[in-house]
Amino acid sequence: MIQRDQQTAAPFEAPAETGQISDVPGVRVGHTTVVDGDVRTGVTTVVPDPVPSPARPLRCGLFVGNGHGKLVGATELIELGELQTPLVLTNTLNTFLAADALTDWMLRRPECADVVTLNPLVAECNDSWLSDIRARAVRPEHVHAALDSADTDFACGAVGAGTGMWALGFKGGIGTASRRVGDHTVGVLALTNFTGTLTLHDTVVEAPDTVVPEGNSCIMVVATDAPFDARQLGRVARRSVFAMGTVGADYRHGSGDYGIAFSTDRHSAPPPDRQLDPYFRATLDASADAIVSSLWHAPTTIGRAGHTAHGLQDVLRARGLLS
Repeated sequence: MIQRDQQTAAPFEAPAETGQISDVPGVRVGHTTVVDGDVRTGVTTVVPDPVPSPARPLRCGLFVGNGHGKLVGATELIELGELQTPLVLTNTLNTFLAADALTDWMLRRPECADVVTLNPLVAECNDSWLSDIRARAVRPEHVHAALDSADTDFACGAVGAGTGMWALGFKGGIGTASRRVGDHTVGVLALTNFTGTLTLHDTVVEAPDTVVPEGNSCIMVVATDAPFDARQLGRVARRSVFAMGTVGADYRHGSGDYGIAFSTDRHSAPPPDRQLDPYFRATLDASADAIVSSLWHAPTTIGRAGHTAHGLQDVLRARGLLS
């Protein structure tokens, strides 16, 4: 996380490189960014490798901090504890198009030749403050491109699904971080778009005097190669939403706050619950860092109607608070 000497009030320093979700072996991330006129939107995908399918799902858990959102696939995920597809993130009004495009992409795969039921998982945030969301500019080819281009090396900030997002009064978007726990890795990807007051190590970072709408959501995706079962992954996912509060989230009525956690280990027996504490701590820390990462990497962005979301680095630099 961004560092600052509290006693000397020294300028903020760049956050340490704390890894990314793709540090978990077999996890890749893809983006398609759509910028055209008043549109600032896109698609981000989290693609486990081998790609999960109904015949070869991954264990997965969900925590709903506040259910004011359109999470396609949620009820079957809760019921079965399975991730049957890659995860797609996009804007609110393109959620269902993205689910259809993800379904098409899956059905074309050889391992899905006989599939007659599928649970696509698509999550969203509302980017309508910066983007003309009613244009519904995301098309199936954008979803397919983000799935096909997924890689272990990927950008953060105002990219993909994060292009038109804002958080804590600053430009938000996509962020990531990871932690090692023994022989395992916990990686987090955040799509940030929520209100509150940015707080770093008990220091409040005042946002520019910009009027922004309330709520709007946050999606936290946790990947690990630890062999947790679906119930345990739900407990891990809960910590990712808890982490929002450590950096200043105010958990408004209109904020759809979701934690999704999956394990890339399909076969090993889960550990006893008493061994989960280090993973909870790792998830809290990596999730907070991923949220800050989304702000740190996002530049000042001007969107529709002249709405401006200021980049955190730009604001700190203008205030003489960036070393």
